[in-house]
Amino acid sequence: MVIADDRIDAREPNLLLAQARAGDAEAFCEVAKAHETRLFRQAVVLCRNEAVAEDLLAETLLEAWRSLGRFDATCRLSTWLYAILLHRYLKWVRRMTSRPVSLAQFPVAEAQRRRQAQETLPDLGDSPADVVARQDTAEVMRRAIARLPDKHQRVLLLRFFEDASLPEIAAALGCSVGTVKSRLHHALEKLRRMNLNLAELRGDT
Repeated sequence: MVIADDRIDAREPNLLLAQARAGDAEAFCEVAKAHETRLFRQAVVLCRNEAVAEDLLAETLLEAWRSLGRFDATCRLSTWLYAILLHRYLKWVRRMTSRPVSLAQFPVAEAQRRRQAQETLPDLGDSPADVVARQDTAEVMRRAIARLPDKHQRVLLLRFFEDASLPEIAAALGCSVGTVKSRLHHALEKLRRMNLNLAELRGDT
């Protein structure tokens, strides 16, 4: 039986995670707190709507709590959480596209989105034009990825937006490294057929 520690803030992350996996809800809340800001930003990037992002974050953390026993530390916890977020996001997309409702009803103001994105970027001396160009390139890439099957979206987003290794992706998705390699290869080929410049995405796959 897990006994809650009154000094929970002083617990080490690994100890918190172990206690959370043993059923300590308070420990899980502390673990979640360390990741929720990043997860929320990732959700906003995916769905372009802060209200929806808040719902996706809540669903992600609830699913993570319910399935925490299946997390075996083969991948980073952040990668595993992002995989859950992607699952919830893709389910949301399917729900929205199955309804006679335009996604245009859920816009995030472009100026606000770019301002928020710039606030999270490190100051590397880039000009505003460089920052906007990089954001526009990322936006084109995300739209292209959104046209792919779910299984291909997941491996691409985990690989290039979460910077997860192939073994981490395999662990997060519950499949083999060979399956990840195959899906990644087919996903990149499909993107290439969309006449996108994917040279910078090729990397070591």
